[in-house]
Amino acid sequence: MEALVNLMNKLLADTFAVYLKSHYYHWNVEGKDFPQYHEFLNELYEELYGSVDDIAEHIRQLDAYAPGTLARFKELTSVQENTSMPMPARDMFEDLYTELNSYYINLLPVYKMAELFSEHGLSNFIQDRMVAIKKHLWMIKSILKGAE
Repeated sequence: MEALVNLMNKLLADTFAVYLKSHYYHWNVEGKDFPQYHEFLNELYEELYGSVDDIAEHIRQLDAYAPGTLARFKELTSVQENTSMPMPARDMFEDLYTELNSYYINLLPVYKMAELFSEHGLSNFIQDRMVAIKKHLWMIKSILKGAE
């Protein structure tokens, strides 16, 4: 069960880091399609932020304590910080696509391990996360095609 908790801790840190990055881009995006980009990024960061509490509660249901400090999140996350502002909107979306694609790939081992431990509520939750992230990936890919 410790391995599942470790994966969930990393998932929590990654979720928070991608949330923070998408919020950062929301604040700083510019360009001719600013209103659409700004709104999309708002929806993205709100959806990600909305899942943070659920992930932490699933960790608690595994009888473990959820990490919650920036220092601990930084230790756990694989999301890369980006402090390059100003930045073209296209670069922001390419970066988010890369991060969300890695995030999506990292959900599968969590799902498999939850199933292994018969944590079906958790595995169902992870499936829902996979669906949500796949939708975000599709939308970002469509934005990038339009920005060519």
